Amino acid sequence: MARLTDRAFEILRAEVDKCAAADSLAGDVYRRMVIKRLEKLRLQNGTFASREEIRDTFKDEFPNFSEQALKAAVKANRPPGLFGKIIFAGSLLGSAAGIIWLINLPFPMIRWPVAKTMPILLLPSFMSMDHNYRQAIALVEQSDQLVNKATAVADFDLGEIKAKEAQKHLDALPVWFLGYYPQTYCNFFGCSWRFTVDEFEAARKNVGRMEAQIFQQKNAFTQLNQVEQTLNAAKQEYQQAKTAADRQKATVNWQSAIDQLNQIPAETLAGETAKKTLKAAERDFQAMGGVATGSVQADNLIEAAKEFALSAAVASQKPPHPAAQWEQIAQLWQEAINRLKLISVDNPGYLDAQTKLAKYQQDLGTTQIRLEAEKDSVKALQAAKSLFANLQNNVNSQNPDYSLSQLQQIINQLESVKPGTTVYPESQKWLQSARKKQQEWQKN
Repeated sequence: MARLTDRAFEILRAEVDKCAAADSLAGDVYRRMVIKRLEKLRLQNGTFASREEIRDTFKDEFPNFSEQALKAAVKANRPPGLFGKIIFAGSLLGSAAGIIWLINLPFPMIRWPVAKTMPILLLPSFMSMDHNYRQAIALVEQSDQLVNKATAVADFDLGEIKAKEAQKHLDALPVWFLGYYPQTYCNFFGCSWRFTVDEFEAARKNVGRMEAQIFQQKNAFTQLNQVEQTLNAAKQEYQQAKTAADRQKATVNWQSAIDQLNQIPAETLAGETAKKTLKAAERDFQAMGGVATGSVQADNLIEAAKEFALSAAVASQKPPHPAAQWEQIAQLWQEAINRLKLISVDNPGYLDAQTKLAKYQQDLGTTQIRLEAEKDSVKALQAAKSLFANLQNNVNSQNPDYSLSQLQQIINQLESVKPGTTVYPESQKWLQSARKKQQEWQKN
């Protein structure tokens, strides 16, 4: 039979939730601890838990627990009656084991007369009690050593296991037993019985304190691991950043991780570890400051170069263009190149600058070729026009062969006009006319 009925458990849990909600600081931690104790009572078999046993599960954590709720839970946790147990015990009375079992039942009306007259018969109860008490004390001490002298998170894991084992043995100690142990039993066997209510309460408080301490320590380590991951990710992001915006974002994440390291409780083992990590992180961040300054300068120069390059690219659209416009475009490309050349080899943005520099120099070369083609084509068309005008003025007075020679020079000049220039369409008209004239003269 369970020591705590489901109905009583639900009443107690509802009040625990209410008390935990009122305590914003440690309410959730205490709630888990108390619910865990109540769960153990509900899973244990034996006598129904008394009012004091139920109160002991929460009185240290929630001193403001409602007495009305406690009363209702105790009422819901009453046994169905002693008569059924007596009938069950009666079936065992035919054997000595049955008798021993009966008188060791946790009922004062049975135990008290036996404790006065034949305490030796209560030996099984006292042996169990002594075993659980000694185990609980030993495990509490082991857990305390592991928690307070921990060197790694694994110590807290083991300390938590020891604390749970200690709590298990404490839960096996019947508090109602303390008022009914026989003095004759201890004197007769020469034992030194030191288990008192105060010691029991002290052991329970130590377990509760360690459970809260372990919870805090493990939470601190979880926080430390998360911060270290954020810090490493920010460093990697900064190293891999290719733009000023990416570097700025990584810098913000880096500083945020440093701030979070400062928030880890200093009294925890994780807090001690965080101090070392914090020093290294701040040192790296300060060293990064000088690099960041150079990066900002490089970013500014690259951004300026990109603006000049963008203007040059826009101006280059929809050719052909006059030579003056090609000269302006070439000057824009040159300005972009000049900005990139100011970035030194030791600057973090040097590689990015060199990549853009190669592209811009190629674009400048293309512009210069277009400029020269435009100038040469305009010059060739003008020369052809001059020759043509001179030929027309003297065509009757010149030798026909000389006129054909002059006409061929005109054709040569017109053929040297490059496609994609502003004068190319006009040169083609002149060229067509010159070739037609050449054919007429050759026939004559």
